[in-house]
Amino acid sequence: MTAGAATGGPDSGTGSRSGILPAQAISALARAGGIRTESPFAADQIQPASIDLRLGATAYRVRTSFLPGAGRTVQACVERLALHRIDLRPGAVLETGCVYIAELQERLALPGDLAAAANPKSSTGRIDVFTRVITDRGEAFDQVEPGYDGPLYAEISPRTFPVLVRTGSRLSQIRFRRGAPRLNEAELGLLHARSALVDAGSPSFQGGVAVSVDLSGFDGLIGYRAKRHTGLVDVDAPGSHRAAEFWEPLAADGSGSLILDPGQFYILASKEAVQVPPDHAAEMVPFDPLVGEFRVHYAGFFDPGFGYAGAGGAGARAVLEVRSRDVPFLLEDGQIVGRLVYERMLDVPETLYGAGAGSNYQAQGLKLSKHFVL
Repeated sequence: MTAGAATGGPDSGTGSRSGILPAQAISALARAGGIRTESPFAADQIQPASIDLRLGATAYRVRTSFLPGAGRTVQACVERLALHRIDLRPGAVLETGCVYIAELQERLALPGDLAAAANPKSSTGRIDVFTRVITDRGEAFDQVEPGYDGPLYAEISPRTFPVLVRTGSRLSQIRFRRGAPRLNEAELGLLHARSALVDAGSPSFQGGVAVSVDLSGFDGLIGYRAKRHTGLVDVDAPGSHRAAEFWEPLAADGSGSLILDPGQFYILASKEAVQVPPDHAAEMVPFDPLVGEFRVHYAGFFDPGFGYAGAGGAGARAVLEVRSRDVPFLLEDGQIVGRLVYERMLDVPETLYGAGAGSNYQAQGLKLSKHFVL
């Protein structure tokens, strides 16, 4: 039996208002058949404003990344591009520089007024695993059109560390959205006046809340640079990898600057403490060509309650997963590196980020993924 088995059509139970579905509405959507799964949900799978997606039994090594486009299924594209089939049930190593397509255990049958968007989980982005969700007939990565009825697949490409995954591993998460709940510049200003979104004196709200990089140092460090030719990272084994075997600490030298080497992967942190009020969700814009030739923050979802004092998160920084593109690039302390866009929730989640299990990065500063111990 699927987790979404129910009579009647899918209904999130939130009426026709615009907003992001909270955990309780996601559960209702699943009960109504809008989310169907091959196995029952894990106890912590539904997050305050998203649901984790689990790898299925099979993945394929493919020659190239692709989008199906109108009229084609992902499976039809895989049959044309696959190099070999991989059984994920006993566990499998995904190598760096390769592209894989994995079946996901969850599939959707969305109502016509409900869309969805996916993103890597925080722990996935922090180990430099590039992953995106694809749908049948999809013309954009990580985007699910309103009313979509069909399977979900993950494109996975480890960039720095080879990773060990298996059936049930969670690399991606998905949010459900009704209407257009994103706040404009004026609305961001009003929300900030009510509940400070960042602790900057005069924040910029154009295109989202500006976030800058802190290169002044956290206990003598400005960040970490990933090592090459390391061992495996088991994505389901938190706290089992020695950080020194995978990361090079970057000492604060007083210059307040860092030259990003092309192709290298860095973990840095924002200068601002970030707050997401309980009735909103946020997302980091991953790359802005106007601020430099680099990509920041693969994993862009910030749940309601992130950094919120009432959920134990006062002073939480945004950890930045940074990769320079084709040329060296000089970052300087306080330089704007991205923007946080905020969206209204349909309702306040019953449990906020940081108030329950699975909130690994509440009240964080400069922090590696949960897989590593210093």
